[in-house]
Amino acid sequence: MRAIQLDAPSLDALKTVDLPEPTSRPSEALLKLHAASLNFIDIAVATGGLPVPRFPIIPVADGAGEIVEIGVNDLGLKAGDKVIPHFMSNWQGGSIAPQKVAAMRGVTSVGSLAEFVAVPVSSLVRLPTHLDFTQGSTLPIVATTAWNALQTGRIGPGSVVALLGTGGLSIMTLQLAKAAGATVVIMSSSEEKLARAATLGADHLVNYKVSPEWDAKVLEVTDGHGADLVLDTVGQATFARSLKAAAFGGTVFTVGFLTGTAPSINLLDIVVKALNVVGNNTGSTDNLAAAARAIESHRIVPVISETYAFNDAAAAYARLAAQGQHFGKIAIQH
Repeated sequence: MRAIQLDAPSLDALKTVDLPEPTSRPSEALLKLHAASLNFIDIAVATGGLPVPRFPIIPVADGAGEIVEIGVNDLGLKAGDKVIPHFMSNWQGGSIAPQKVAAMRGVTSVGSLAEFVAVPVSSLVRLPTHLDFTQGSTLPIVATTAWNALQTGRIGPGSVVALLGTGGLSIMTLQLAKAAGATVVIMSSSEEKLARAATLGADHLVNYKVSPEWDAKVLEVTDGHGADLVLDTVGQATFARSLKAAAFGGTVFTVGFLTGTAPSINLLDIVVKALNVVGNNTGSTDNLAAAARAIESHRIVPVISETYAFNDAAAAYARLAAQGQHFGKIAIQH
């Protein structure tokens, strides 16, 4: 089978190879993958930011395809069904635990840049019926994380959600938050991207180059209330302002570390407002399934900025690594 192999922690170490087609064990399904999508964890793996047990590896966490072979299972899945394999294949449900996050597709196990892959049946989620494979490939990490952020923040009609940037996670959270009836404040340095976010339902648009004190703008446009949920996808450079932008009793959901991992904060911002500061490491297959049901129910279509051919995977990596150049997700078609 055709695959893309990463031989070392370098974007220059991606190469097309021909490998034997995998076989599946009784607890697994053999999938023919049709698309993959990139996340920043894939960039971290390919640049040495996230150590992996060994090289070479078949990279990329997220993908979508159809079942080629599957044994008897409790999910009612059969050959020909369109599915999404979850990124953390051992985490079926429940709270996070070391053994549940030990297996990560594209990091510790075979990822999505291959024509075929064998994955645990318990890690599969049906592709929403209104989505194609490329759209579905964007869901495992961002939809699971967005869903957990909204659930953790208890977001519903009348809630306020603040989003930093217009990458895949922020845009999926915008779409799910609007479906939940929330008001969304979104930040970007691009007026064009802010305008695109408005077409998806964003209620308040903040250009952080024009207004560097974007936390004050969040308070301003919410009449001093602040955001019930701040999704911090950036890290060190934004975390202190995320705390200030949050409402009393609100949640700061921190998932990003693009600008570093050691922010300087004032603990009083957390204590006085009784904030919930929550870290997140994606979530379970059950979480992904719940997100997929919501996406299907509301007919949400993931936003894909650019799609690359399989042999152009290195260009897709370079595009995402450039940061700030895309709106939504970057996908790779097999």
